[in-house]
Amino acid sequence: MIRRKGLLLGGAAVLVVVLAVVLWPQDVPDPAPASAMVEVKVPELSNLAAEGRTAFDALCASCHGENAAGRQGIAPPLVHVVYEPGHHADGAFVLAATRGVRQHHWTFGDMPPVPGASPQDVAAIIAYVRELQRANGIF
Repeated sequence: MIRRKGLLLGGAAVLVVVLAVVLWPQDVPDPAPASAMVEVKVPELSNLAAEGRTAFDALCASCHGENAAGRQGIAPPLVHVVYEPGHHADGAFVLAATRGVRQHHWTFGDMPPVPGASPQDVAAIIAYVRELQRANGIF
């Protein structure tokens, strides 16, 4: 009788372990990244624009996407005719980074200021975005 109880308990323990492995929540992969809104050709960058790319990747890409291509449902592309220099001068980028900007061209909501963006970072980011724009036919 004792031996049967031991087998029964051992079998129950194995069943519990198997059920735990099968039913335990598995690591769920992150949802697919938001897709880029535009295709961006990346030119050979000047030294300042290369510095800007590094700063952009650290400070801006999480919203505006890799190579400023935008992120569907998150933030607009900066390589877009809306941001051409004649419509949004460099000062508009400075103000957006330092003060934020109210939604006006897109429906993504207001853009908050970018914490940690130094004036040097912003200048380099502008150079990067402008070089991307020129390479993609936006003057």
